[in-house]
Amino acid sequence: MTTDWNPLLRSEFDEPYWANLMSFVAQERSRHEVFPPDSEVFAALHLTSFASTRVVILGQDPYHGPGQAHGLCFSVRRGTRLPPSLANIYRELADDIGCDQPVHGDLTSWATQGVLLLNTTLTVRAHAAASHQGQGWERFTDRVIRTVNDKPHSVVFVLWGAAARRKSLMIDTSRHFIIESAHPSPLSARNGFFGSRPFSRTNAHLVASGLTPIDWTLL
Repeated sequence: MTTDWNPLLRSEFDEPYWANLMSFVAQERSRHEVFPPDSEVFAALHLTSFASTRVVILGQDPYHGPGQAHGLCFSVRRGTRLPPSLANIYRELADDIGCDQPVHGDLTSWATQGVLLLNTTLTVRAHAAASHQGQGWERFTDRVIRTVNDKPHSVVFVLWGAAARRKSLMIDTSRHFIIESAHPSPLSARNGFFGSRPFSRTNAHLVASGLTPIDWTLL
């Protein structure tokens, strides 16, 4: 990891769980197809530096279909069919800020503006949702969340769904701002995700905190 996250997270690499986790992922890759590719596992931390992080959007597992996951939660590369959750995110985006719905699923431009698109588990076996949960990734990504929580300026944490919302216990709400709702999955989006206006609310808080708002439009 060659970003400013390295000195902040380096101690995790010396913990016993880390060696066990890396061994598990290596064994999985030797026996199965695993997503995302090894070179993109830490893409969120490479694209969004600690210094630039102003917003955190938490996902859970990477997408487990071929050609989907590339290291940013909810994002897929251009030319890849939109997963249902991302399609619902785009529907809410259009309703919230009045932009056209994007025609591609690549959220890299959000990441480069300071939106940390972090999954709580960073790898998954092909076609096997939750297959890499409970192996140690959660301990590492909890450390990432706590590290962001230590930032002196206010950060917006966007928590969609029960798994992400449980992370609110790690966030100091006297300094940071939490936006939470149902998950954008088709199973739950109508139970509180649609109409939650996370994008305009995020920008309103950033501006009120003296920070630059995010350009959510995706061209």
